[in-house]
Amino acid sequence: MRRAVFPGSFDPITLGHENIIRRAIPMFDEIVIAIGVNGSKKSMFTLDQRIEMLTRVFSNAASVNVETFSGLTVRFCEKVKAEWMLRGVRNGADFEYERTIAQMTKKLNPSLETVILFTDPEFAPISSTVVRDILANGGDVSSFVPKAVLDFV
Repeated sequence: MRRAVFPGSFDPITLGHENIIRRAIPMFDEIVIAIGVNGSKKSMFTLDQRIEMLTRVFSNAASVNVETFSGLTVRFCEKVKAEWMLRGVRNGADFEYERTIAQMTKKLNPSLETVILFTDPEFAPISSTVVRDILANGGDVSSFVPKAVLDFV
């Protein structure tokens, strides 16, 4: 089985995240969206809300599952027997960061491959950080997030 893990905080999921996952569906038998839990990081949305958002967005994709984890992403990949880690890149800065993560992942587990997809250009400027800032200041995020997210704002 070709299983990939797409890790992130998804606070909230953006159209860019959705774009990467939907384009990756044909590449894998299963994609596990792995919501990383970091107790020292303050999230805008609760873990339950993020699980529900992701579950709603991918309710029509049988090969996409949502799970949570804490600790090293590479250990979670091993736990769920994933052979690939899926990552998305919006720009050059993202690429440099993701290249470093991929190389470190390879050192920690040589059999775990990283697959990097570039988001479609129209989603490149969207980030969860910017979406949270817009929300915190009363702005409209409807053109940056999947419709299911709007039920939580």
